[in-house]
Amino acid sequence: MTDKVIALVDGSIYSASVCEHAAWIAQRTGAPVELLHVLGRREGAEQADLSGSIRLGARSALLEELAALDEQRAKLVAHRGRAILEDARAILEKAEVNEITTRLRHGDIVETVAEVEKDARVILIGKRGEAADFAKGHLGSNLERIVRASHKPVFVAARAFKPIEKVMVAYDGGVSAMKAVDHIARSPLFADLEIELVTIGADSAGHRKGLEDARAQLAAAGHEAATRIVEGRPEEVLGKLVETEGVDMLVMGAYGHSRIRSLVIGSTTTEMMRSCKVPVVLIR
Repeated sequence: MTDKVIALVDGSIYSASVCEHAAWIAQRTGAPVELLHVLGRREGAEQADLSGSIRLGARSALLEELAALDEQRAKLVAHRGRAILEDARAILEKAEVNEITTRLRHGDIVETVAEVEKDARVILIGKRGEAADFAKGHLGSNLERIVRASHKPVFVAARAFKPIEKVMVAYDGGVSAMKAVDHIARSPLFADLEIELVTIGADSAGHRKGLEDARAQLAAAGHEAATRIVEGRPEEVLGKLVETEGVDMLVMGAYGHSRIRSLVIGSTTTEMMRSCKVPVVLIR
């Protein structure tokens, strides 16, 4: 099954939004959806030193008891994972998505995404994962790792779904920004949506030409797009524009040659994702 939407669900408050965004994408593109839940490698694997003063028989009995508890815990975790997938499937079925598969995997989430993304048109994840405030290894804390590693577009769902009508494209003229424009031009997902190309920086001939070339590429594919140059710091300006202009989705290259690069790679990643209250599509 190729060109599917791979939606990562983890039982967090973002999972319902991930499913609703997956349904929206499926309805507009006709793509099937695969729901993926990844069970991380077992945590708390530190083994106590049971040698020394504990008698051998007692030590063996304790090891057997710990092994039984580990097995029970593993079964419960897997059962919970399957329940999360079934709840996610129910959301998609309610939205009348016909082609749905579910997959429960063990291992590192980034390694898992790398294995399965060859059949994907987009990887869909929540902005933050379960217990992201205090635990490592969940979707939120792995967001940057997934964006760095994935060769497919990464769609970062906001906390709640709302209909998407207006799309802003952060365009800096870099390779990934040009790939983002090419992706929009080719994808039925963006048909009939209001699109604006925005460059953050000086109003120069080079910036104007870059925007015009991008606009012409979209026009050739049947997409009308407005263009704008706004001076300022990208990490400040983009968030304000999204909020004040009624933008429903932000599209940007995951790697760029300007300050926009720092929005996705580096210390401002988490803050950008936290402050932007609409879905963000990142294209490497």
